[in-house]
This record gives sequence, C-alpha cells and structure tokens, in this order.
Amino acid sequence: MNYQEALSFIDDKNKYGSRLGLDSIKKLLSLLNNPHHHLKYIHVAGTNGKGSTSAYLSSCLMEAGYKTGLYTSPHLERFTERIQVNGNEISEKDVAMLTEEVKKACDEMVKLGFEHPTTFEIITAIGFLYFYRNNVEIVVLEVGLGGKGDATNAIESSLASVITTISYDHMEVLGNTLEEIAIQKAGIIKDNGIVISYPKSNEAQEAIKKIAYEKNATFVEVPIKNADIKYLSEDYSIFDFHYKNHIIENIRTNLIGKHQIYNATTAITTLLVLSDCGLIKISYDNIKSGIEKTVWHGRIELLRHKPKFIIDGAHNLEGVENLVKALNNFKFDRLILGIAILKDKDFDHMLRLLVPMADVIIATEANTDRRLNAEIMKEQIEKIWTKDDVIVEKDIKKAVERALLIANENDLILFTGSLYMIGEVREAAKIK
Repeated sequence: MNYQEALSFIDDKNKYGSRLGLDSIKKLLSLLNNPHHHLKYIHVAGTNGKGSTSAYLSSCLMEAGYKTGLYTSPHLERFTERIQVNGNEISEKDVAMLTEEVKKACDEMVKLGFEHPTTFEIITAIGFLYFYRNNVEIVVLEVGLGGKGDATNAIESSLASVITTISYDHMEVLGNTLEEIAIQKAGIIKDNGIVISYPKSNEAQEAIKKIAYEKNATFVEVPIKNADIKYLSEDYSIFDFHYKNHIIENIRTNLIGKHQIYNATTAITTLLVLSDCGLIKISYDNIKSGIEKTVWHGRIELLRHKPKFIIDGAHNLEGVENLVKALNNFKFDRLILGIAILKDKDFDHMLRLLVPMADVIIATEANTDRRLNAEIMKEQIEKIWTKDDVIVEKDIKKAVERALLIANENDLILFTGSLYMIGEVREAAKIK
C-alpha cells in the first residue's frame, strides 16, 4: 500500500459515517496490541479553542524538552497535519505502512462479526501506533467530536482533561442544552484525574464539576480574569498572567484575537497545575517561548498584506462572535467577505453577525456533501443586506481570484464559515 492508496482506504470509510461509542475503537486497538496503553496524555475537548489550546500545550512541552505528540482534526491542506511529533508531521511512508497494518486489523474485526471501524477510528488508531513506536513522552490529544463516546476516549488515564469553551454545535449528536453538551465533553474526565475547565455558563460548569466530583477528580477553573492584556493588535498580543503564586510577565502570542489570549491561559494553567503536582517539569521561560512559537493555521490567520487577506475557520456562532471582535483590531477601507457554511450549522445567525460588516460578499461552497448551496446562502444574505448584489462563485479557487481582483491594497479580504474550505483558500491565496 502506498500513500495514495492509504488515503483512498481511509476516505472510503466515510461511508460508515460517524459513530460515537468506544466498543469499536477498543476492539481495533486490542487487535493492534493496545499501543495507547503505553502513552501519557493531555486530553483536550471543547466546542471552540481546543485546537489552539492543543497547539499551545504541544509547543510549550517541546520547549521543556519533552518528546511531544500532537493529534488534531480536521486537517486543512494535508492529511499528515493530523499526527505530529515535535512539530514534524507524520511521513507519507509511515501513513502508508501504518494504514496497511490497521487495515488488516479492520478486516479481522469484520471476520469476527464486528462493524467496520469508521474513518476517525482508523485515523485515531494510526495516531496511537505512531506515537507509541516513536517513544513519545506526552501526547496532546484533541477530541474529534464530543468526548464521552469519541474514539480518542479509548485512553484509560490522562495527566489532565482540558475542557475549553462549550457552546451550541453538533446538537443533533451532543444534545440541545449547554448542560447536555457539557456532560458529553466531560466524558473525558478520568477517575482521580485533573480537570482544567475554561469558564462557562453556570449549567455547563456545574455539570462538569459534578462529574469531576463523582470521579474524585481535581477541578480547576481557568482564571482568565488574571490575564492582564498589555497590547493587542492585528499582528500579536502581549499579556501578563498569574495563577496562585505563579506570575508570568510579558507573554507574547502571535495568534490573533483576545480569545487566543484566553486559550493561551487555558494551556498555561494546565501546565502550571501539572508542574505543581510534580507530573511535569517546565519553567516560565519554557512557557513564554512555547506560547510565542505557537503556530495554528486557519484561525484568524493573516496570509498576505496589501490587500490584507485573512482566513478563519469559524464554523459556529461562538467562533463567529470571536472573529467579529478580532476584526476590530484591523484597519482597512472595505471588507470583502468570502463565505461558505455547512447546511447543518446555524447559518442564519452566523450570517447576521458577519454580513453587516461587509462591503462586498462572495458566496462560495466548501468541498463537502454537507455544504450549503451558495444560491440558498445568497437568498439568506439578501434578506439582511442592503448593499450591492451578492456574488456567487461556487468554486473556491475562483472565489479567491475574484476577491483579489476586486480588492484595493487597503482593503481586507476575509474567507470564513467552515474549516472544510480553509485549506483550499489558504493554498489559492498564497503569494506565488
């Protein structure tokens, strides 16, 4: 099996859909001799911010000298982005080799009468195998969907369970209230473990506290109010942060937006708690260097200047709210908005936040069966937008070209609405 054959095998299993529950992944891993049992984890769940928080954690741990694995999803441009060790993506050769191995285990499962593993279960098994065979010391493990029944939750213990923001998303699977969604996310909490929780609505936070108490786990709420923001711009931010007797000054993050400062404090709190418990060794300098070196593509990422070109994977209401706040830090003449949204999202409310800011709108489509038809989106936009006609360009590359053609050098181009299009936009917008 070569790399392309491996990707074809993995993609083909999308036909089995998404399946929450641990029986399948645990059986698959048992046929692979349970590689996940030999690793240490920081497990990260949440609606928004879990990818950025995971990236911060991984970067800081690397600065502290740990051989660090990072498992995230989805990828933007390359499948290999999902599985990294010390910032280096898994090689195509290793993807092919490990996929072939996992395929044999999948075939054995089917022979034994089990359902075939899903795409995400297969990728998760590949990740565990890769981290184990590369002698990774700590894996920063991002949940795919929810927490309780997510394939990553096959792990039996973790150094910490980190729960970032909780808001309304994937409600058809996770529940219709913040409390119900929080219970699903809190499913990653382990007996006698450590829980680091971003501040949440009362019902969500109380649900998490209750589960932590039932599992005899230590609960820590991230004190985001202890972040003293000293500088906030369209390029970077600087802040001080204190937690208990820890004071770290002049922390710089190059991830844009106030919410990224708060994601950084979530990561920092996690690391300080683990250090206080003697579970890791890390210095303030390691943390400051790690936060500054953190790169997380596709989240309010500035790709080019004159005109400014930003991409952001905001795909739910909370993500769009953070994006709109961050745009206030940018100076520009006109906003040219390229937008693609999935039809199962709360696109009406997302559009009501984004559309009033725009001077030109290009409706496009993400490359997925879940995409919202651009013509339907145009109709929704025109109900709330009184400026010129909405431009419809369903092909993402052509939509980017159109935006660049329209824009003057002092304008701002923003493409947003779905992570499923951000990789294509990123490639199309690169300066040749």
